[in-house]
Amino acid sequence: MAQGKDYYATLGVSATATADEIKKQYRRLAKKHHPDANRSDAKAAERFKEISEAYNVLGDAAKRNQYDEMRRLGAFGGFGTRSSGGAGTRARGEPSAGGFEEFDIGGLGGLGDLFSSMFGGGGARGGARARGPERGQNIEANVEIPFRTAALGGVVPISLEANEECATCRGSGAAPGAKLSTCPECKGHGTVSFGQGGFAVNRPCPMCLGRGQVPSERCKTCGGAGEVRVKKTIKVNVPSGSDSGTTLRLSGQGGRGAAGGPAGDLYITFTVLSDRFYKREGLDLIATVPLNIAQATLGSKVSVRTLEGKKVTLKIPSGTAAAKRFRVREQGIEHNGARGDLIVEVTIVVPETLTPEQEKLMQEFAAAGGLKY
Repeated sequence: MAQGKDYYATLGVSATATADEIKKQYRRLAKKHHPDANRSDAKAAERFKEISEAYNVLGDAAKRNQYDEMRRLGAFGGFGTRSSGGAGTRARGEPSAGGFEEFDIGGLGGLGDLFSSMFGGGGARGGARARGPERGQNIEANVEIPFRTAALGGVVPISLEANEECATCRGSGAAPGAKLSTCPECKGHGTVSFGQGGFAVNRPCPMCLGRGQVPSERCKTCGGAGEVRVKKTIKVNVPSGSDSGTTLRLSGQGGRGAAGGPAGDLYITFTVLSDRFYKREGLDLIATVPLNIAQATLGSKVSVRTLEGKKVTLKIPSGTAAAKRFRVREQGIEHNGARGDLIVEVTIVVPETLTPEQEKLMQEFAAAGGLKY
């Protein structure tokens, strides 16, 4: 594939992979290449972005069907060699060469939107593309949160990276005072056409990035890209009862918009860390309490701390067996007006060593119960 993007290769799955296989592979790769887990790797953020972009298409059934159809038509087999004025490339508005039927990706409906996103955005119809207000990019982030924060709710800070409009050139890519001239590659149209196999597809001009104009001097801050990578830290309110896989949408917390456009949204998916004392079953909390043989045999009272820190005393009846459960009503996790229970599960702890006196007593105890050793 010369110009397109092979999303199956990006995720490392076959074109016949099931939706579950694609989702599982995406989660594995996203966790492995997340920038927060690879702070010393400058390429991790770009790799994470590519993985997210691929899953955005392959993880959506409709988009995947459209993408597969374009692959079937050979749209990703290469679009000829790009050379100014040469075969296989031409500016918008020029006659179609070699019998190609020209496709404007802006006019393909859903396919156009998908194809446009894969090639960095479609060009405007007619003339140079005038860059008006543009919405900022949406950001996806996977965040690990403590078990108790997820259960009770709370606030966690997260660090993010996003592409934002360059403040120096305001997205034009031109250095202050630089002159703008018509792009010689696309003749000011903002798009060039690549063709092969009986059809052609328009894509943004790589020289002017779809603007239709090139500056006499590029902006030193962004290198002419018109956008820069920035880091920011925000505080996220975690709703009580959140679980692994819970996703929040924070409107306007994504990348800053260009040319006065609105900011994108931030999508946060939680991964809940394990707790040393509690486990979760739905909205119920499971707490394991150890008893020695005497407590389990004769009965006892134990104190258990709830999630909020309140102590609850439980009466353990005599003859309690291992794995026996006791339920404390409405002391579990609360979510959307419903609340689970605290379930105390008993485990029997057997001493590893006994003194001679303890061993004698245990033998007498066993004999009294009809057991022989």
